[in-house]
Amino acid sequence: MKRRDLRRLIEVAGGMVVAALSCAAVGAGAVQVGADGLPTRFGLVVFVAVGGMVLAAVTRRMRHTEPSARLQRSSKLYEHATAFADVELALALVAGCFSVLAVTGGPESVLYPMVYGLAAFAATFLGRLAAGALVMTALGLELIFGIRLDTPATTTAAHMVTIALASAAHAVFLRGLVSRKRREHDGALSDAIRGQRESARDYRLIASALGAESRAPRSREEEEVKLAVGAVESIRESLYHTLRLVKEAARAHTCVLLWIDETTEELKIKEMVSDSEDINDDGRVEKGGVVGAVVRDRAFLCLPQTKPGQVPYYEATHAAGAFLGMPVMDGPHLRGVLCVDRMSKFGEREVGILSRAAEQIHGVIRSEQVFLGVERAKYEHERFYLASAMLCQALTLEQVMQTAFDAAGEIADYDLGAIALYDKARRRHRVASVRTKAGCEDLAHGPELDGFEYRDNSGLASMVVKNKHYLPAGGELRDQSTPVFTKKVSFKGAESLLVLPLLSADEAIGTLTLVSKRRHRFRKDIREMLGVIANQVAISLQNALMYKKMETMATTDGLTGLTNHRTFQERFGDLLERSERHGHQAAVLLCDVDHFKGVNDTYGHPIGDEVLRQVARVLKANTRKIDISARYGGEEFAVVLEATDEAGALQLANRIREDVAALMVDSDKGKLQVTMSIGVATFPADARDRAALIERADLALYHAKETGRNRVVSFRQFSAEKNARRAS
Repeated sequence: MKRRDLRRLIEVAGGMVVAALSCAAVGAGAVQVGADGLPTRFGLVVFVAVGGMVLAAVTRRMRHTEPSARLQRSSKLYEHATAFADVELALALVAGCFSVLAVTGGPESVLYPMVYGLAAFAATFLGRLAAGALVMTALGLELIFGIRLDTPATTTAAHMVTIALASAAHAVFLRGLVSRKRREHDGALSDAIRGQRESARDYRLIASALGAESRAPRSREEEEVKLAVGAVESIRESLYHTLRLVKEAARAHTCVLLWIDETTEELKIKEMVSDSEDINDDGRVEKGGVVGAVVRDRAFLCLPQTKPGQVPYYEATHAAGAFLGMPVMDGPHLRGVLCVDRMSKFGEREVGILSRAAEQIHGVIRSEQVFLGVERAKYEHERFYLASAMLCQALTLEQVMQTAFDAAGEIADYDLGAIALYDKARRRHRVASVRTKAGCEDLAHGPELDGFEYRDNSGLASMVVKNKHYLPAGGELRDQSTPVFTKKVSFKGAESLLVLPLLSADEAIGTLTLVSKRRHRFRKDIREMLGVIANQVAISLQNALMYKKMETMATTDGLTGLTNHRTFQERFGDLLERSERHGHQAAVLLCDVDHFKGVNDTYGHPIGDEVLRQVARVLKANTRKIDISARYGGEEFAVVLEATDEAGALQLANRIREDVAALMVDSDKGKLQVTMSIGVATFPADARDRAALIERADLALYHAKETGRNRVVSFRQFSAEKNARRAS
């Protein structure tokens, strides 16, 4: 027997032999018991040894894995390795069970029902070979124990019949049920695996036929895995069929494709069809021998006879006979070696077959590589298209920035993104928006990043704005001490980082910074697409700023910066509806600068405009964000106070009046002071609709002017004074 075959036999069947010997030792009475009913010293040693063997057998079976298909094809022993492992477990359990019976009373032991349970277990869960071995061994040991211990024949016979019946009953009923469930499970698992493989192959064609909108959304990693699995399945199937056809056409004993590992430059068995059981188990092949000559010369090699050990994919003692090796070339590069061998020598016909097969193998792999490249590029362009479409739909500044993060996420996988806007006049940067992936909140260290402002410096972001080119080179943060914004902000744990300029009309208006905890997130093609996206983000930001400016112009008074009359009317109506719905009060103040016409006539319109601007600043300073401050027309202003009663409105109106009176406006004719009269009406006490409230606030304002100016009058006060005059 060859050393290799002996090693395989020991590896696969050694444990089974040890378990069988243990059963024989137990049957022969090795577990000796003294007159006192306790095991002798020798018996105790044997008992412990059998227990260790049982534990080892159980452990080996739990750790046992099915040999690969290639190993099973290479040896019948490996093909039946699982069945042998089950037999080993069965014999070990029988030996352990009867050794326990030997020290607890033999057939009369109170633990004897354990034998029936063991037989039932074997018949239900173990394979037919293992179950048969267990039951037959148990019956044999029962008979031996009966003879050796002079047990009555009727007792021994009853035990043996019970063991047989217990095994048969469980085999018929429970084993049938378990087997059916196992077949259903195995069938479902096989169908699922077959479906996954078919899905992987078909995905390449399905994905190619679908557009970007029709495909289910997948991350870059998911897409890469899908494509790679599909390619591998397709290549594996093609290689197997090609090698099988070559073996049949060349009447070869073995046909094997050896592939060069690009990292280790070792040869490994990629695919194989063989009638031999002597193929190298570990799948790796030395570059020596006849294969080494093919690798060295990059030309086919045909030998009429080889010596043992010359063909490295066989065991050293195997004589392969004639050998033919053909290099699989990819241009000037050697990718693998296609080999066949048989007992009779090869001719030109076989050389031609192998040459065409090598070209076919290279063509299959090359086609898959091209297909993968096309699909990868298609996926990238789909992501790019979706990212561009997102940006086209954004209008406001906030929408653009959030969409910019979404668009960047379609192109690259990042953990933190930040958009900073650059004020060229002030030479300052402000981080306008930040997005952090869940679980990466600790990536940025230092002050709060959102809203963070900093001056031009030597950091990456400032350099990107200055040079109008992304940094760092390669998208990898090689030095953690390199400042991105300033030295106050650091990104600990960041491996990949990219700061892109936001260019509009060849001017950098800001930066887009992307950070990832993983390496190689921003490779060259990704950086190029992100650069295009960044330019589009810059244009969208400029458009959003223009949109905001136009919106401001449409809703804001150009002189004072307050809400204009049209917008005031709309917002006032909305506020009243809200107050009505929630049951809140509200107040409207109509304010008029006293003797404003005289100011314009005496000091000129520029001074009059300055007065209006300073009055507007007073109104802004005294109102809340939820309130409405507006230029109503000319020198008239309006203020709407949400959730405010009459007392609160009067208090605020007097504070505004006092602040306006304290204003000092410089002019060519000296300091100028003005005063203001204010009329107040409240909702719902004075009126419930917008027009009526404005009308009543206007009546109160007119009354304030008639009665001395520089005062605040509510509609309720106006009505009371009016009624008092009528009564008098």
